[in-house]
Amino acid sequence: MEFELWLLLGIPVFFALGWIAARVDIRQLVNESRSLSRAYFTGLNHLLNDQPDKAVDAFIEIVKLDPETADMHFALGNLFRRRGETERAIRVHQNLLARPDLPQEQQAHAEFELGQDYLKAGLLDRAEETFNRLLETQYAVQARRALLEIFQREKEWPRAIEAALGLQESGAGARQKEIAQFYCELAQDALVHMHPDDALPLLEKALQTDRKNVRATLLTGDAQVAKHDIEGALLTWRRVEQQSVPHVALVAQRLMDGYRKVGRPQEGVNLLKSYLEEASSIDLIEVVFKAVIELDGVEAAKQLVSAELRRTPTLLGLDKLLEARLMDAPAALWSELSMVKNLVHGYTQKLARYQCSHCGFKARQFYWQCPGCSRWETYPPRRTEELNVMN
Repeated sequence: MEFELWLLLGIPVFFALGWIAARVDIRQLVNESRSLSRAYFTGLNHLLNDQPDKAVDAFIEIVKLDPETADMHFALGNLFRRRGETERAIRVHQNLLARPDLPQEQQAHAEFELGQDYLKAGLLDRAEETFNRLLETQYAVQARRALLEIFQREKEWPRAIEAALGLQESGAGARQKEIAQFYCELAQDALVHMHPDDALPLLEKALQTDRKNVRATLLTGDAQVAKHDIEGALLTWRRVEQQSVPHVALVAQRLMDGYRKVGRPQEGVNLLKSYLEEASSIDLIEVVFKAVIELDGVEAAKQLVSAELRRTPTLLGLDKLLEARLMDAPAALWSELSMVKNLVHGYTQKLARYQCSHCGFKARQFYWQCPGCSRWETYPPRRTEELNVMN
């Protein structure tokens, strides 16, 4: 009877102790969840206010409160990468991959983020290895894009062609423009090493891929010149007009040099003058200007530049007109004209830039691939001032 009595008295005591313990656990859980929520929204607020440093601190606090939160690890790793702290980003994503309980989908996600970390850090061999492991996952398209970027950075053009073709086949958009440029890179390398016979088939493939590729046409003419076929090169270079009229300025000097070599410089000047009527540009004027001085004299060159300046009034054109005026200016006016010419020329140096239509990067020389954003064929073949006048 005593045992049963103690048992009956103990039941309420155990119940009370259980109730107290449950209350403590619930209170602790509520406090942690409130802390987690506060830290999450604090971090989100810092992100929206473009304060990544403070957002990192907030997300670090979340990870401390709940180390198992994979999403917070992803957010934290991305913030580290954006801040340039690639070593910390790599550690975060490596720690995620080391977790045996991580679902397969999140494993692929962590692998992709790790590859992005390696790419940002310039560890291209590790990045390539990582993205190759993702080619059979849901991140296959993103991995192929990243591999294409790697191959371009490393100038591995055959592999870049293969990666671009793979992207096309996966339905990720057309890549003909880039593929044609990769063939041009291979052809240009062959020409540098004096192998025009190797360059010509590559350029043919470039034009088969993108028939409007002006660079391939220019390089085809260069290869023909290397094989001493000047007449063939002239016919090739004249095709640029059919591909893109504004780009004739890029081939103007080649054409003029070619016509000189075959003994028909006046034919070259007449052709370039006809191009001026279709697509006037300061680069084209520069070539025609020098050729007219050589063949027809300074007065004819002044008339040419003056007519072009009336048609397209730019400071670049004025600079060229002042140059022509100085050639036969009277001694009494030469000093003043020279001063004005120097002032105008100094200012036009800021305007005589090519500008990428995608990122706005400006350069003194024309590029087929923008040094700023690495996009292909984003440079219009006219200087910035000329484009502003046209617009």
